[in-house]
Amino acid sequence: MRRALEWAERAGAAGEVPIGAIVVRDGEVLGEGANQPIGCRDPTAHAEIVALRAAARQVGNYRLTGATVYVTIEPCTMCAGALIHARVDTLVFGAREPRAGAVVSTASVMDNAGLNHRITIIEGVLADESGHLLKTFFRTRRDPAPLG
Repeated sequence: MRRALEWAERAGAAGEVPIGAIVVRDGEVLGEGANQPIGCRDPTAHAEIVALRAAARQVGNYRLTGATVYVTIEPCTMCAGALIHARVDTLVFGAREPRAGAVVSTASVMDNAGLNHRITIIEGVLADESGHLLKTFFRTRRDPAPLG
């Protein structure tokens, strides 16, 4: 999760919402990334999607069975769906996202009885650090320091 936080910090420094993600299997990092929808002009370039894409390229398969995804903030609906389709085994996330989090906050996308794949969910890992990074980013955006 610390590595995901580093990616989140990079995203924030680039003016993106500070969220980072990594995909790990058997102790090996398969993919990692940060939020970059602004820079990439791509609404799907969330940290989780960027990391999943890199991992899929690395292993040569879109199915990432046996993998764990670490992400600093609770995934949105799109990212939760991508994790399911990638057949990720475990999702570990830091802070909840009360507005758009689709794992436990606003929805339980992964608990749909019709799904043919289940993901183990672990939440709250480095939640304070993850939440602080996000809150600080948005506070700075709302109340920029005065010039001069």
